[in-house]
Order: sequence, then C-alpha cells, then structure tokens
Amino acid sequence: MKSAKNILQPEHQPLKTAVLVLDECNTLSFAAVVDPMRAANRLAGRHAFDWDYVTPTDEPSMLTSGLTVPGIPLARLQGCELLIVVAGFQLARQATPSLLAGLRRIAETGTTLAGVDGGPWLLAEAGLLDGHAATTHWEDLDNFASRFPEVDTRQDRFTLSEGRLTSGGATPAIEMMLHIIGARHGIGFASRVAGLFLYDGPSAPTRPQSRLGSQKHNALTAKANALMEASLDEPLPLSYIAESLGTSSRSLQQQFRLRLNTTPQDHYLHLRLAEARRLVTDTELPLMDVAMATGFTSQSSFARAFRTAHGSTARDLRQDSSQPLRH
Repeated sequence: MKSAKNILQPEHQPLKTAVLVLDECNTLSFAAVVDPMRAANRLAGRHAFDWDYVTPTDEPSMLTSGLTVPGIPLARLQGCELLIVVAGFQLARQATPSLLAGLRRIAETGTTLAGVDGGPWLLAEAGLLDGHAATTHWEDLDNFASRFPEVDTRQDRFTLSEGRLTSGGATPAIEMMLHIIGARHGIGFASRVAGLFLYDGPSAPTRPQSRLGSQKHNALTAKANALMEASLDEPLPLSYIAESLGTSSRSLQQQFRLRLNTTPQDHYLHLRLAEARRLVTDTELPLMDVAMATGFTSQSSFARAFRTAHGSTARDLRQDSSQPLRH
C-alpha cells in the first residue's frame, strides 16, 4: 500500500477531496463536512478545497431527511487526496463487498481516509483502521470496540492517526474539518471560517463525547460526568464519585449547581434515562434488559422514571418510533 501524503501541513494548492455519501446518513453530518469546505473557498477567494460527491453505486444516495445526493459511483473514482466517508444508519446492510473493495482500492493509492458518524465503521469493516486510533458516534462506541479489536477505539470527539481521521458525529465533524483547514491555511483562517457559523472554535480532539451534548462543564463536573457515563448500569454513589475526584460531596453538589444548574443526582438520572430512551427507540432489547442496562433494579421503578422523563411509556414510545436501527 502506498503511504498517504500528509495533508495536515501548510499548503496553498486545493485539497482534492471526495465525499462518499451513504444512504441514510444524517443531513447535519453531511453539511458538517461540506459547508466548512465551501466557506473556506469563499473566504479564500479561491479553491482551498476541490471536491466531488461519490456514491456507492450509480444511484443517488438518500439522506435521512429525504434529500438525495447524486455523485460519481465509487467504482469510477480514479483518485483523490482525501476521501471522507459520511454514513449513519443501517451500516451492516451498506457494508457490501463492492463498497469495502472500493475503499481498499482507494486506500492503496495513498489517499488519506476520513470517516464521519458511521463512516469509521465502514472503514474498519474494510480493515483500514487496524492499528489506528479511531472514534465513531458515541452510540456505537462499545459495539465498535468489540467488533474491531485491532482498532485503538477512543471516546474522543475526533481522532488523528497517520493517513486516517475519524469523527463522532456532526459537530465533531465540523471540528475535524476546521482542524484540516487550520493545518493547511493557518489557525487564524480557520477561526474566520468558524466565525461564519457563529462557532466558538474547535474543541480539543481528545475531549470525550457525551450523551447530553455540549454543556458548560468545568474540569471537575466533566470528570464526574465521564465516571457517570462509564457506569450507567450500576450507578456509583455520589460519595464514591467525589472521593475518586479528590473532592467532597458538598463541593461536587456546589459545582453542579453553579455550572449546570442541577444536582449530580439529577444529572446522573438524566444520563441514564437519555440512554434508556436510545435503547428503546434504536434497539430491540427487551424492556427489562433496557431497565437493567440503565441501572434500574425493577421494571416498575424504570417505568415510572421513564414516563416522568419522556412523557410516554417505554412500550408506547417503541411502538411509535419509526427511526431505523443503528448497527
């Protein structure tokens, strides 16, 4: 395999890019890849990026919003410096032999490969992330790590490895694209691109993904949140969390009130019930298994908490949900 050219260095030539769009990918993730390139071209007054859309077959790809994206069939893509794979749902169905072979063929040319949301899963299925640090959407991290033991799976918002970039979702994809722009055209220019989106600037890649999205954590509450997210099935006592972080329960309470306007206990319950909702709508786990996976020891206590949080029973929400399953 030819070594990938380092695209993360100062360069004034356009970055020849291909955006491989899969059926049922998230529209926001798609835009998070494309709009930073468009904005960079606009601000530069020239082509900082030169990109084509690519599809798995000769049929346009349909996003979850119903938008369709026509493109060059992957089999006819001759080459590029950067291939970005944007995917979302139904990954097992979309990881066809022809798609995986096409990804391997492009990799052989020395192209840098990037994956967004479900894109890292497809790159890993093709064996193209073995030995690399990588991330994917937080919903899939545990399954990803189990499925691909040769990949150095991380909870980071986006990761950089030699010839490989991966992102956990739409906002981290913006951060990943801004990182590419900053490396090639300077941090100041990347900040101007970010300003077009009223975006405060890219987060550190190693900042972990969270089920509750971006919140105004400080160092203490962020570490407490990470401990909570790592133990949803067996909730940790507040005293244990505080002791682990070298503080008191009282101080932890004060910091959660100050930063997040809530208590650690309510924050923990919110995390557990957010995960419960995901498991109800996105998986076929029996409801008792959902309850156990989110730290409820009885079906009745789970049912009461779920209805209070989400305004519906878990059973009714599952019946009403039409969202495709994640794989």
